[in-house]
Amino acid sequence: MTRYRCAVCNYVYDEEKGVKFTELPEDWRCPVCNALKSVFVELKEKEKPELLENTVSDVLVEQMAEWGVEYVFGIPGTSSLGVVDAIRKNPKITYIQVRHELTAAFMASAYGKLTGNISACLTVAGPGASNLATGLYDAKLDHSPVLALTGQVERVSLGTDIAQEIDQQPFFEPICVFNKTMMSKEQSTILVTQAIKHALIEKGVSHIGIPNDVQKLPYKTDIIPLEGNLANQTSSPLETHIHKAVNIINDSKRPVIIAGFGSMGQGNNLIRLAEKITSPIVTTFRGKGVINEEHPFYMGSHGKIGSTSASEMVQKSDLLIVIGSSFSDLTQIPEKPTVQIDRDPLMIAKRYPVEVGLVGDASEIIPKLVNLVKKREDSKYKGEMKLIKQSWIDLLEKEAQKDKKPIRPQYIIKVLNEQLDDDAIIALDVGENAWWFGRNFFMTDKQKMLLSGNLGSMGFGMPAAIVSKLIYPNRQVACLVGDGGFSMVMGDFLTAVKYDLPIKVFLFNNKQLGMIMLEQKVENYVNWQTELQDCDYAGFAENCGGFGLRVDDPTELPLAVDKALKSKIPTLVDINTDPARFIKI
Repeated sequence: MTRYRCAVCNYVYDEEKGVKFTELPEDWRCPVCNALKSVFVELKEKEKPELLENTVSDVLVEQMAEWGVEYVFGIPGTSSLGVVDAIRKNPKITYIQVRHELTAAFMASAYGKLTGNISACLTVAGPGASNLATGLYDAKLDHSPVLALTGQVERVSLGTDIAQEIDQQPFFEPICVFNKTMMSKEQSTILVTQAIKHALIEKGVSHIGIPNDVQKLPYKTDIIPLEGNLANQTSSPLETHIHKAVNIINDSKRPVIIAGFGSMGQGNNLIRLAEKITSPIVTTFRGKGVINEEHPFYMGSHGKIGSTSASEMVQKSDLLIVIGSSFSDLTQIPEKPTVQIDRDPLMIAKRYPVEVGLVGDASEIIPKLVNLVKKREDSKYKGEMKLIKQSWIDLLEKEAQKDKKPIRPQYIIKVLNEQLDDDAIIALDVGENAWWFGRNFFMTDKQKMLLSGNLGSMGFGMPAAIVSKLIYPNRQVACLVGDGGFSMVMGDFLTAVKYDLPIKVFLFNNKQLGMIMLEQKVENYVNWQTELQDCDYAGFAENCGGFGLRVDDPTELPLAVDKALKSKIPTLVDINTDPARFIKI
């Protein structure tokens, strides 16, 4: 029988104690935190913990598998060979070899964002460890659970300036919620379980450094089971705080709901609340897709990567109901009367005082608000929302300019919006491609979007697409990336080819660091050093064993996108586009 863990509160559903998980109704919810069935992740088939008599590495890997780790991303190397060989022997864990450690860390971060579960990245000491840093910082800042494993030189050589030795403990300290070096065989199970526990509960990065000689030590011990060792996490605010929020909402005349990443999975509840109090819904960038964006109450994303309709509704509001937002400076949420909902008490009033802060799970708080607030019909407010949204849609249609050369980025987004599946997974890189997606693309509530949010690191898009296709082989996976971001990790297109993962890369080739070019203009600098040497990216994809297309004419774009989406192998569409946004720069 199989077990499934709630990625929100860590409740474990065990099929031995009930019906098969797949036979539960689609509207079944977690009995602890009320989360959707879709957020549960499958754990390995429950077995009686084994008594192992192998090496520390074998124990470590078996312990990882027992606690739900299914994938390890990395590159084999001298100081990690013991762990690599243990993974080879253990059928419960899949190892994915990459071409750069940065990709391994980005894949682990994206895995956590996509599933709520934990995966691992594994590298050698020294350069392998240091190459993980950017991807692990992405996980740290976007609160994605990751287990980072690094080799280390033998214990007797620590501090002797041996080859590839760096002082890893302080190097990882600012990145991690848990950071230890395994100095004895007796630590093998406890450090792994503590690392995974900290990563899952604190939503961050755990690191274990494993000296080369420790990996090879013979060891015999019991594996620590997951069940009974990981606390369920759920919380609700005091009823007095709930009623205070209800009274504030009831007194408002122009409420606006701002839905962040922390509200994902609560689309139906958000719509129920919005319809009951007649409130438009806007999202943060990472909140895109929480509801179907064709819904008449959805007004777009707010902030620098957002819509004028969202901005106008927020500016004219008399109350903001902010759910699961980090209050990023890019989101530009203004100081207004606010009811704020967040699991993390430190996020409450992060930038401004709020009228009331409700600490707990959105899955529990929003239904309570829906049940308690007064129903408020406001046909005038609805009519205003409809007019403002339609004006925004008309503007986007006008901007597309499907006959212009180079191909307008707005037109690229329009074509992708029309052709991507309703349940596609879309991995974004950082730059102009992301700006246009956040502003112009209308997501469905079945689509998923991945991006490097708070860190904003170029190079994230393709590793995120690769891991998405690994997890969801039957869903369409698209990567939207600029030539700058793609060229940082382009070697790992080979990883997609090697593992037969038919991702679709749509490359916005403007031969510029386009966003930096614009920033230079805004700050009155001379445009300098943003030009990028062009490359035959379609030919590169073909040479790697994939499928490559080049598009220069906008009339050819719809057919090229269609061919790419129907391709059965990793595919890259090199689209010649314009670095200018609305005027020639």
